[in-house]
Amino acid sequence: MTGVMDAAELRQICLDAGADDAGFVALETPGLEGEVDYVREALASTRSLISVCVRLARENFRSRAVSSVNTEIDTAIPVLDRIGRTISIALQDRGYRALYPSVTFPVEAQRLPSRGWTVSHKPVAVAAGLGHMGIHRCVIHPRFGSFIGLGTVITDAVITPYSRPIDWNPCLGCYLCVAACPVGAIHNDGSFDFDSCYTHTYNQFVNNFADWVEVMADSTDLDDYNQRMSPQETTMQSRRQYRSGYCVAVCPAGSEVIGPYLADRKEHLQLVLRPLQRKPENVYASPGSNAEAHARKRFPNKTVRHVDSGIMPPDDIDPAPEAR
Repeated sequence: MTGVMDAAELRQICLDAGADDAGFVALETPGLEGEVDYVREALASTRSLISVCVRLARENFRSRAVSSVNTEIDTAIPVLDRIGRTISIALQDRGYRALYPSVTFPVEAQRLPSRGWTVSHKPVAVAAGLGHMGIHRCVIHPRFGSFIGLGTVITDAVITPYSRPIDWNPCLGCYLCVAACPVGAIHNDGSFDFDSCYTHTYNQFVNNFADWVEVMADSTDLDDYNQRMSPQETTMQSRRQYRSGYCVAVCPAGSEVIGPYLADRKEHLQLVLRPLQRKPENVYASPGSNAEAHARKRFPNKTVRHVDSGIMPPDDIDPAPEAR
């Protein structure tokens, strides 16, 4: 179909599908050049991208209990997938081609160790006006802050008018994400250590799951295996876990989020930041890396575990394509 889709009608479709906000951008928009080949591999006729977001349950993300964080992530991802499917079906019924890529893993494994996902939701969201990237490399929505899950629908529809990026960045420059990061991946000067973030946060995804299999296969017996892998780490293999969302947890930006922080910043530090800093836990880092040095210096209550970072995508690839 060669017609034009009205943006107001499409936005209502997105909201009715369950999205809390939505924006639309042309595939050829400057800044999305890195998405073109991957998107067209999935849908060759793609002209437009639809970015949607849903709110996240903030206290789940702020909890010291990693199961609470993962429960929220694992709940939000199917919601975004269902929203994407509903939008795609609505466009299909109107004669357009539309496809909703996976919000997160599984990946396109045949492309590993290069980029394994179809679309990077964060740059699309920024281009579509859903927020701007904070120094923690997550999109900050002007209303919902960092506590959002992102999804994308690709379509051959031309949408009018397209959305525009917002003209200000909600990031406060408070650097709480810098203070919270257990591997020192986020820096005050705005630079970002991709490898440290990736190695720790995605310890159980793809490369480090393979590491676990290799340890198991290489162990001479159960005693040898138990010296290399703790019972807790063995148990964790039964369910993938995102190791750290602390940068999101402590972020006070967003009109619906900022109130308590402005009312009492010290209380925010005591209730949100300090419990995460003081939490005993494993920190996964490559031997001799900056992440290891940072964790040992700043977080003596955390235990450094050596792992191979495995996959090292280029610096300009979104380090966290999942729903946040």
